[in-house]
Amino acid sequence: MEQVERKQALALESWRALRILSEFVDGVETMSRYPAGVAVFGSARLKPEHPAYVQAEKCGRMLAEKGFSVITGGGPGIMEAANKGAKEIGGTSIGLNIVLPMEQRPNPFQTVDIEFRYFFVRKVMFVKYARGFIIFPGGFGTMDELFEALTLIQTLKIVPFPVVLVGSRFWSPLVAWMKETLRDEYATVSPGDFDIFTVTDSVDEAVQIVWEAHIGQRVVAPELPRFASDEEERISGDGTRGGVRHRRRGGDSWHESAI
Repeated sequence: MEQVERKQALALESWRALRILSEFVDGVETMSRYPAGVAVFGSARLKPEHPAYVQAEKCGRMLAEKGFSVITGGGPGIMEAANKGAKEIGGTSIGLNIVLPMEQRPNPFQTVDIEFRYFFVRKVMFVKYARGFIIFPGGFGTMDELFEALTLIQTLKIVPFPVVLVGSRFWSPLVAWMKETLRDEYATVSPGDFDIFTVTDSVDEAVQIVWEAHIGQRVVAPELPRFASDEEERISGDGTRGGVRHRRRGGDSWHESAI
């Protein structure tokens, strides 16, 4: 009986792996059809009368006017606002929706609607197809996307793109804590890591920063270390960059190799 249960469990895990793969395939096949995008993040709980909602709607409109696809999580609040701004002027308005027991209600302003069961698959789509992140006030999910981007840029796993935080009143306390505690007291981040992102109150500035980086007029995080050679810095098909691999056993010795 125990052996039968193990086989059944293994079969379920195999089907789960295939379901995950199918989400990657669907996401890649869909997203690759559309123009370069900018991801806009923020709280699902902010209402249309909130100033950040108004700003996000303007942001979506301005990005679409620049020819960008506007990519959001497809839900209400800030996501709805950005999708609305893009759609209303005829832009590409993409929603990467996540299946949740609460809060996630697809907004009606998506011209492209993709549904994900797994957060991590969805996060790959944001990073792979975005030329920048513009982030409005939000909760844990917004913070998750922010620190995911900062980590990938800091560790050189992706080619750096602009990360712009809109709303200094909201973001400044977090940035102050990172500087005073992470950088100064514990030295767990470097001074140059703060060049990875920008804080602003201006949607016009946020969009301009992303646009200048897109057309090659702005270098993102210029103080970050770079790979030693073009070969080490080549971009793979999955949107990540190579580097020194984990050590692998070769006969009786260990060695390191680069990809």
